[in-house]
Amino acid sequence: MNRTDRLLAIVLELQAHGRRRAADLAATFEISKRTVYRDIEALCEAGVPVVAVPGQGYRLVPGYFLPPLSFSPDEATLLLLGSAVMGQSFDAPLRAVADSAAHKIATVLPPRVRDEVRYFQSSIAFVPGSAPGGPETAARLGQLRRAVVERRQVEFQYHARHGDAALQRQADPYGLVHVDGNWYVTAYCHTRAAVRNFRLDRMADLMVLAETFTRPSDFQIATAKTLGDRPLLVRVLFLPAVARWVREARQFFTVEESESAGGLLVTLRVREESDLVAWLLSWGSQVRVLEPASLRERLATEAEKMAQIHRNPDSLLT
Repeated sequence: MNRTDRLLAIVLELQAHGRRRAADLAATFEISKRTVYRDIEALCEAGVPVVAVPGQGYRLVPGYFLPPLSFSPDEATLLLLGSAVMGQSFDAPLRAVADSAAHKIATVLPPRVRDEVRYFQSSIAFVPGSAPGGPETAARLGQLRRAVVERRQVEFQYHARHGDAALQRQADPYGLVHVDGNWYVTAYCHTRAAVRNFRLDRMADLMVLAETFTRPSDFQIATAKTLGDRPLLVRVLFLPAVARWVREARQFFTVEESESAGGLLVTLRVREESDLVAWLLSWGSQVRVLEPASLRERLATEAEKMAQIHRNPDSLLT
């Protein structure tokens, strides 16, 4: 921690705890008491009203708060809850940054607002889902975050869901996207000569290379997944019995939903039929594929195979 950050942190520490002895501050920031004395002197010279109380330590003059002073309890709560959620989603270094940011926000609040925020925090919780890939995915997230910031190319093996073997890829990572509990990197793939999205838990042997790249000036992560990347139009009809649950668990590739006499009509765009096969099969007899006919035939063939296997389960053991 550099001295500027430490001086701010000392003010926040005094603001949060009321009084702190030199020994307490020295232990908190892992510095000597002599350095604490110099830091307190520097704060006083900068106009921060620090008062030394004999036998009790240092405190701020009552009523002194660092800006911002205008946070309402709701605003502060959302900021703190947001930092907690983001901390759960990122790798360890950014979790530490999120914790530090939350601490700074909490300590600049007046006591009344701070008490309201703490009460509400104790009344609401976000439970993260289990992240695929475990520690390996978290490590890849850290590597890719660094590659995005430093504009460095990456190389990795990628296991596509419907491929037989991992393929070697080299790519320019433009940004990171978190969708339904999974992290994706949006990158220019040199193999495909196009922008692609790669799921982190399907990557292996990731390396950040020395080569750098220039990201297009008009790139926006929010619109990176374009319809041009998904040329195949699929229309399916879900029967009324499951329409509500389909809307609740909306498919990533969905582009339109509409009510019809027969149920819920869903339009999707995908790169290939295999992107939807498992999802459509999961709805059993409650879904009808309207187009394309080739996907309808593919589902029928797969359903027949499933029926044969379940009518004769012993065949799996032979």
